[in-house]
Amino acid sequence: MDNREEIYLDNAATSWPKPESVYQAVDNFNRQIGASPGRGSHSRTIAAGQIILEAREALAELFNIKDSSRIVFTGNVTEAINIGLKGILRPGDHVVISSMEHNAVARPLYSLEKQGVEVTVVQCAPDGSLDPCSVEKVITERTRLICLLHASNLTGTIMPIEEVGELAGRKGILFMVDAAQSAGVLPVDVEEQKIDLLAFTGHKGLFGPQGTGGLYIRPGIEIRPLIEGGTGSLSEQIYQPDFLPDQLESGTPNTPGIAGLCAGVKFIQETGLENIRGHEQELTDYLVQGLEEIEGVILYGPCDSRRQTAVVSFNIKGR
Repeated sequence: MDNREEIYLDNAATSWPKPESVYQAVDNFNRQIGASPGRGSHSRTIAAGQIILEAREALAELFNIKDSSRIVFTGNVTEAINIGLKGILRPGDHVVISSMEHNAVARPLYSLEKQGVEVTVVQCAPDGSLDPCSVEKVITERTRLICLLHASNLTGTIMPIEEVGELAGRKGILFMVDAAQSAGVLPVDVEEQKIDLLAFTGHKGLFGPQGTGGLYIRPGIEIRPLIEGGTGSLSEQIYQPDFLPDQLESGTPNTPGIAGLCAGVKFIQETGLENIRGHEQELTDYLVQGLEEIEGVILYGPCDSRRQTAVVSFNIKGR
């Protein structure tokens, strides 16, 4: 990289720069601990396990999750979504999604559709918004799951997850939320918003390193493991453990990344989610208002910081 002044505008893909505490947490783990969690009884592996536990607890507090063991760490939100979709849906099941879903949702469902899962795509308005009534209209007796992104990576549009969560709960349907663009940016409360499965990534709004993510699974929901193998628990058995998080966490975890993720979540808690959101709204309004004054600029999405995240999409006529 050269030393020219740069304004980084790619935070919807990966947030940068990170808080200094995130860099320090990753470096401290690599230099001072370095061991695998749950794979021994020496002091370093115990310290590594403590970092994993601390990160789970921090995320549980942020998302109002009562039992942190229901949080499964993954390499990214795509993996988390695949675990949820492929671990729950079976041939004959019906799932409802919106037309704004990311390929992290659309592609796994396309694969499952070829295996006998029925997928209904509810069309969103031109600004990316979704009418909850349009979701209710397509529900059938076989509807097993509603999967909805919290905020669009294309337009920033905030989806009505509270209303859809209430609808799903009333109908006895599982509700899965893709929080890739909202975790650390918008309030996420699995109890208040009636979220059964919450998939999130660590490297965007949570300020963690790349290679981090997770899936929350409400108690009582059984998920078939996507990957099986060593977990550091019940190693004398040939069968995969049947309890979380071990059941869905096979192989050595990205502990340096999780240490950084924990530091990112703590930064959010110390700064205040409402303060981060308020600052982003000010910047969004400023940018939108400025773009609206430029001839030839075409804006997409709500163009209203109350109805979108700090993702602003635009085009220029003739370009």
